Amino acid sequence: MKDRAAAERNLGREDGDQPWVNLVALLIWLAAVFVVFLPFAVNTSPLDAVLLRVPGNQGNWWHLLAAAPFFLAFPMIWLRLRAFRSPQPLTLTGQRWVWVFVCLSIAGTILVETPFLLHLAGTSDWQRLAVLSLGFGIMLVSAALLILRRRRMAPARACIAGLDTAYLANAALCLVVYASAPGSSSSRSGWFVTAVLFWPIAVELAWQFVQSYRRPA
Repeated sequence: MKDRAAAERNLGREDGDQPWVNLVALLIWLAAVFVVFLPFAVNTSPLDAVLLRVPGNQGNWWHLLAAAPFFLAFPMIWLRLRAFRSPQPLTLTGQRWVWVFVCLSIAGTILVETPFLLHLAGTSDWQRLAVLSLGFGIMLVSAALLILRRRRMAPARACIAGLDTAYLANAALCLVVYASAPGSSSSRSGWFVTAVLFWPIAVELAWQFVQSYRRPA
């Protein structure tokens, strides 16, 4: 019985990060939650865009799909808080829900990038190149690593990597598109916070893959 309990504790540790890593990540994602309510561009927050409350009656599917991935901060916080409460591996049901959110977000990001792919976005060539290379680049590289390392990644790590990927791909797109949006710093505070959070979240994604090399198949 003692050996079984020890094995379960070890499996729980392999399934997630150390407490101090969880704490740092939790603080980062708590800040990301505030972005949902902060004005990202033209005094419009991601929540406003999801509710189609965009100035000038411009609320449409594009704004909704571009804003929805910012809400991935909530399931990520659930994952990080769960790591503090339970040493047990992530349940199959929990994994399925996380991957549903990830797949829906990635599908939405691909739809958002379609106008850029078809030269219908009305942006400059450098913006179009940046949007397509960052958005699709993040998704393709991360998907390839997830496929290659799937047998060596614990379920919780894979879920975190999936959420990171979906969030970063969309955030990169929004940061490029709204980089030159008019307005004061206060009316675009969400953009600035996202620009800062982008890098630690990217480090978190890389950390999950690095840790997969330390786990036996």
